[in-house]
Amino acid sequence: MRVRKVQEKRSWAIGLAVVIIKPTLLATTKREWIGGEDNLPADQGCVIALNHLSHLDPITSALFVYDHGRIPRYLAKDGLFKNKALGFFLRQAGQIPVHRETPGAVGAYESAVAAVRRGEAVIIYPEATITRDPEMWPMRGKSGAARIALETGCPVIPVGQWGAQEILPPYTKKPLVFPRKKIVARVGPPVDLGDLASRQPRSADVINEATDRIMAAITQQVELIRNEEAPDERYDMRIHGDRFKNRKKAS
Repeated sequence: MRVRKVQEKRSWAIGLAVVIIKPTLLATTKREWIGGEDNLPADQGCVIALNHLSHLDPITSALFVYDHGRIPRYLAKDGLFKNKALGFFLRQAGQIPVHRETPGAVGAYESAVAAVRRGEAVIIYPEATITRDPEMWPMRGKSGAARIALETGCPVIPVGQWGAQEILPPYTKKPLVFPRKKIVARVGPPVDLGDLASRQPRSADVINEATDRIMAAITQQVELIRNEEAPDERYDMRIHGDRFKNRKKAS
């Protein structure tokens, strides 16, 4: 379902990933991309913000972004970079390590801002982890996508996606490849943050409002895919806890 050809220069790592990953996904999934041609910039720096359903998301989302002519740049957990070979590959592919809840997180933010200003597409899962909502609706978001957008003035493109969790359910290790599952990604118009970007100083209330708008826009796209309404109250791990905690410890 390629929408546009990639115009950006590909590193050898991106080329290798495409050769390995794309044929595998084409053979094992059905895909439906909606709204990207109209709403996803072809060559402008932007933040692409998605809901998080499965550890497979970065792979399926990478194909979605690549099919729209963009090279995906992820904010990836720093643990992935600790393996020397994988870390070298990820850096060569232009991915950005995040040292969460440490001073290194500031460096990741600055790297993401620089990437957007170079005209790159930075992919962020604002929930920062797989959703804990019992019905897999998007949770309360964190502020990274909002802060990058407010700093750079770039568009935030909300994407609702569905289906990856049927291939690799949360915190499981064995993919359910057959029968082939359908992956749907639906792209909404850029989130309107113009009134917030002009507010100075940039207070916590401004950042929280921007984050809420981004999560609402993502949730709207998920509702359209599922043809259902999300709960009025968004799941918040600080209040409702982590229903996968025991499963993670067991794994």
